[in-house]
Amino acid sequence: MNITKHLPNTLTCLSLISGCVACTLALQGQLYYAAVFVIVAAVFDFCDGFAARMLHAYSLLGKELDSLGDMVSFGVAPGMVLFQTLSLAAPELPWGKVALYIPYLAFIIPTFSGLRLAKFNIDTRQTTSFLGLPVPANALFWVSVCYATQLLIPENVILYTIVVVIVAIITSFLLVSEIPMFSLKIKSLAWKGNELRYLLVAGGILFIVLWGFLGIAGTIVLYIFLSLLDKKK
Repeated sequence: MNITKHLPNTLTCLSLISGCVACTLALQGQLYYAAVFVIVAAVFDFCDGFAARMLHAYSLLGKELDSLGDMVSFGVAPGMVLFQTLSLAAPELPWGKVALYIPYLAFIIPTFSGLRLAKFNIDTRQTTSFLGLPVPANALFWVSVCYATQLLIPENVILYTIVVVIVAIITSFLLVSEIPMFSLKIKSLAWKGNELRYLLVAGGILFIVLWGFLGIAGTIVLYIFLSLLDKKK
């Protein structure tokens, strides 16, 4: 029995488990730990692809499992985090019973994440790069934003809610857009050919040092910006 060929799928399952834990923590209102487990899921998700390439352990099962795991960890989990965040704001909104339904707008994230993943599975153009915002990037953006800004809700609950919902709509459409986004897969450590990746890493470190948890969201914004500037697309 070749154990190594099962390593990528094992890592994918660990990513899926981390996403399930994140969903549970989000519903309990523990947004920090929910965000941490989404980050852990992203690490496992990166490692499963890396392991598959290194070990040449590709399989149709692995491809489908990866998408199903991503749907939970990077679709449902950030949707739950945003739902919980909007639930904190809803009671303070002066919109009567209508305000109680505002948190359900958060489920636009898992809905469009599912569309993004389905599109990716049947799109032969996305082998070395992406079309549209990858679901892990969108998930990291939202868990970072929700945790880092939840204390701002009492200050201006109406503006906060409107901005968050609008941004959720924008990022959801970015998921299924035709905008080329560069991949983080690297074939060598050389500067040439990896300029954008190194700039993203450097910018991400700087943002996290300056802004803490919100720096993760800043890194995702930088990723989108660098992708738009990419002349190789």
